[in-house]
Amino acid sequence: MADVDSGSGKADRRRRDRDSDSDEGARKERRREGRRDDRPSKHSSRRRDDYDSDGQDSGRRRERRDRHRSSPWHERKHSQRSRSRERSHHERRSRSPPPKRRRRSVTPSQSPEPHKRSKAPLPSQDESFRGEVAPTDGSAPPPQKQKPNYKPTGLLAKEANTVAGTTTVLKYHEPPEARKPPAKQQWRMYVFKEKDLLDTIYLSTRSAWLMGRDEKVTDYLLEHPSTSKQHAVIQFRHRTSTDEFGDKTSKVKPYLIDLESANGTKLNGEKVKASRYVELVDGDVVGFGDSEREYVMMLPPAGT
Repeated sequence: MADVDSGSGKADRRRRDRDSDSDEGARKERRREGRRDDRPSKHSSRRRDDYDSDGQDSGRRRERRDRHRSSPWHERKHSQRSRSRERSHHERRSRSPPPKRRRRSVTPSQSPEPHKRSKAPLPSQDESFRGEVAPTDGSAPPPQKQKPNYKPTGLLAKEANTVAGTTTVLKYHEPPEARKPPAKQQWRMYVFKEKDLLDTIYLSTRSAWLMGRDEKVTDYLLEHPSTSKQHAVIQFRHRTSTDEFGDKTSKVKPYLIDLESANGTKLNGEKVKASRYVELVDGDVVGFGDSEREYVMMLPPAGT
């Protein structure tokens, strides 16, 4: 009996130990689950004061959310996200790669030189026009510009300067300053052949004397075959001169001009340049072509 009782007692103790172990394990399991429930998860890290009792957002959370959305950092991030979305959308639509921009290579010879600003004073327009300003770079001075001349050239009159009844065109036209000498200046020209006086020409009766072989147009006929048809002209011109004291004097003086003759015109034994006026004075000797005749200019005293 005693063995039976002892065996049943052992079985009862084992049963109680098993029950106690299971109860202890259940308690440990419950404690473990309770800790897991109390531990905050990474997805539910929200503050308790952000929600009301019914689970809706509180005013503090809404205020913080509105302040975050209105911050410039949020707007910048939002614009960056929108640009990245548009870029990715464009890249998805266009399958071809974007074109590569070629960089233009500039050689040293083609590279523009920097503009050098001069610190020198600017010359006036009047001085630069006259050529009085010396160049600053050390080069030769610019050539002097020719001033405009608005006086009549006589080209139109030369084209229409024909003698009535003939087709001969005169090679000479009187200038605007042509004048007849005054009565007190009785200019004369004496024609000599060696020592013989052949003729006397009263020059003061006309303002110009055309000398040549063409008897239809000339004022004085030259008979030597070496002279031209329109050889030379003796022209009286009104000229104004200024002396060393600044006083101006006006006189009518005789001038000699060669009309580009074949054998030229001589003054005191020397040939004169063609188409240029040469002043004549009392006692000058003029020769035309190869003629041996001498034409002497004389200005007799007043009253003779």
